[in-house]
Amino acid sequence: MNSNKPLTRSYIALATTSIVWGTTWVASSIGVKEIPPFQMAAIRQFLAGTIWILFFLVVKKLPIPSFKEFLWLTLLAFLMFVFGNGLSTWSLKHISTGFSALIGALYPITVVVIEFFFFKKSNLNKLTLLGLLLGIAGIGIVFYENAFHNNQSHFILGTILSAVAMIAWSIGSMVIARNKININPYYSTGWQMLISSVMLLVMAMIKEPLIPLGEISATGWGALAYLIVAGSLITFGAFVYSMKYLPPAIFSLYAYLNPLVAMFIGSWVHHHEKLTSNIIIGSVVTLIGVFTVNYSAKRKEQIMEQ
Repeated sequence: MNSNKPLTRSYIALATTSIVWGTTWVASSIGVKEIPPFQMAAIRQFLAGTIWILFFLVVKKLPIPSFKEFLWLTLLAFLMFVFGNGLSTWSLKHISTGFSALIGALYPITVVVIEFFFFKKSNLNKLTLLGLLLGIAGIGIVFYENAFHNNQSHFILGTILSAVAMIAWSIGSMVIARNKININPYYSTGWQMLISSVMLLVMAMIKEPLIPLGEISATGWGALAYLIVAGSLITFGAFVYSMKYLPPAIFSLYAYLNPLVAMFIGSWVHHHEKLTSNIIIGSVVTLIGVFTVNYSAKRKEQIMEQ
């Protein structure tokens, strides 16, 4: 019976990752209504990163990373948390939570394209191309549905910000896969969060005036608290746990569930984010495209290993 405990817990961890990370998009969209996006992201990463680091320094007695490790951590912080998280948070001032989350789900497709054009990796086949076309077509449907019901210049800006954030996340994922550093993943993320918080704070001061912490309402602090505790601490722990014990095909399901959760919760919380049949169809088509690309890549890896 004890042998089933890690498996059961990993499925609970997967469900937590899928649902809670989906709701963090909504929490971010609530927070940016009164807190400048980069300032909010800086506060979130500073507090969450400090908690992770203190735990591993004080409780686990891990050493401070070396200078070489700090260089890698700084690069990852810039890609994953400054661009990946910072820009996606900014995008929520201009586009819906569901659309931003849906663009974020495209990162597996971006990885395939980057590897093909920049690393000459022959990972494109008919099934992969079908997935690419479906992903682009689905996003196109959702974009078209939203573009003419919003301030067009703001909507386009939000779409670009979200796309750049997704590409940065893709590049960061590739850097991690190709250059593994021997640091506990939780500890590593804590340092990335802390390093990124400094960068985000500088960007916040450049972009627009910071608001005094005392002027943040209970709603704003509530959104931040949820992002820190649920999004950066509990869910990230669940994410790593499920990745450790579940097969990749099952573990990767969170990527398809996140945007759906963000979309439906966002439409419930924000009355202006209405779900239409075109948005639902476009979202499903997009996620089918992402699944197809993922499936094609995994099948090719299995064939090469045989």
